[in-house]
Amino acid sequence: MALGMYFVTAALITYSIAVWGEQITNDLKPAFVIMFCIGVVCDATGTLMMFLDMQVGGSVLGLWDTIFHIVTGLAAILLMLIHAIWAIRVLTKGDEISAAKFHKFSKFVWVFWLIPFLSPMFSQMLA
Repeated sequence: MALGMYFVTAALITYSIAVWGEQITNDLKPAFVIMFCIGVVCDATGTLMMFLDMQVGGSVLGLWDTIFHIVTGLAAILLMLIHAIWAIRVLTKGDEISAAKFHKFSKFVWVFWLIPFLSPMFSQMLA
């Protein structure tokens, strides 16, 4: 489980730097796009590792917390993947209208991603 958590934490770091770097500079730079992609890979890798560990050792979460975490986690990975693909398209096409929409979508995806990242901690605090 620990190795999976390292990957998910790396996803938090790289994805946060990419999102907030892009938000602060109001410019989608190639380095940010690379970090979006690294964030997706790290999150998917960490999620897979934790899922495989959960199959062996069981979940520390209750049934409903586990279901909530799995559903929001998969939705977040899908959103991150869409976000990374869109970042590549915005960067390569240079479309300003799409870039403006992209900036708004970035914050939404980042906030949504925090839900499955933080939900296990909150469910354990409330248990």
